[in-house]
Amino acid sequence: MSRDGERLIELISELGARMGNLLTDMVPPSAQVHLLNAQRELITALVLIYEHRVTTGPERPRRSRAGAKRAPARRRATRVGKIPIE
Repeated sequence: MSRDGERLIELISELGARMGNLLTDMVPPSAQVHLLNAQRELITALVLIYEHRVTTGPERPRRSRAGAKRAPARRRATRVGKIPIE
């Protein structure tokens, strides 16, 4: 993982912790556990999106249908399985 990705994780985690501290008195404990799990999933998704954008090149602009030539079939990307979250 790149240094920028690590900084992004730290920033999101810090923001989540601050929001959690603000909502501790207002949110029941069972809901807090649910929100923490959702926060972890969101952080994971954002990091994966960031890494995908960084590792792939910029997208080529699409041509209009009128001037488009038939492009060769692309290989489909393999699906990624679930990521275990502790």
